[in-house]
Amino acid sequence: MSRPEHLAPPQVFYNADEAKKYTNNSRIQNIQVEMTYRCLELLGLPPSEDDEDEPKPSFILDIGAGSGLSGEILTEEGHEWVGLDISGGMLEQALEREVEGDLLLSDIGQGIPYRAGSFDGAISVSVLQWLCNADASSHSPPQRLLRFFTDLFGVLTRGSKAVFQFYPESDEQVKFIMNFATKAGFGGGLVVDYPNSSKKKKFYLVLFAGSPPNAPKASQALPSALGVEGDKVAYEKTRERRKDRRGKVRKNIKDVDWILKKKELYRARGKEGVPRDSKYTARSRKPRF
Repeated sequence: MSRPEHLAPPQVFYNADEAKKYTNNSRIQNIQVEMTYRCLELLGLPPSEDDEDEPKPSFILDIGAGSGLSGEILTEEGHEWVGLDISGGMLEQALEREVEGDLLLSDIGQGIPYRAGSFDGAISVSVLQWLCNADASSHSPPQRLLRFFTDLFGVLTRGSKAVFQFYPESDEQVKFIMNFATKAGFGGGLVVDYPNSSKKKKFYLVLFAGSPPNAPKASQALPSALGVEGDKVAYEKTRERRKDRRGKVRKNIKDVDWILKKKELYRARGKEGVPRDSKYTARSRKPRF
């Protein structure tokens, strides 16, 4: 079976129809959720001042945000986020689904148009391998990768991380990608979950954007992989807590503040017919029979 990046450029492959099919596929949704949570685990955001078991609300860059499946998890975890994607079809799906983050149609191979130190971290799901292809005569994968990693290093705060889940074709491609990340200033390396399983095996590139002041060298040690015999599985408590959150004890984010924020977002986007705010906003209604 051919890999999607070998069939067409992403903005062509993920047209309106393909973007809709991708977004509405329940299997893809479940896989995306799991990989997004794993990216957040590997990102290792600092703990909240109010609860050490919860990460501090942060400003996250979602690279290749698509239809906002990962962005919804970021919102539920209490983070603000910006999503970049080259596919207009995917971003249309994100707008239809009314995701919370800001969206930008952008080719990451041409750089990241944000100020230095804007983001507390970055995640990316199933995107990085696309940069290794030359989809136009003017495209040079080495130049595009170096431009991307250089700009990414610049927009991240010092000591933060970027985590990429991706599908490398070979060990050589991993070294090829890591070479340009290193040239841009990143440290880090590859984390392979369930390396002996053909179905569950996942590749994560974990990159460190420098070190925070007075940080010990151990702070840049790569996280442990999952499913490795003899190694303790990291983040067990965090994974169980998040699993519960997606079940019966999942927190309710649709309170009065959430609804008012959502309505303000609609008005800012020029959406018509947004109800006025009143004392009845978010009021519990009696069931009708």
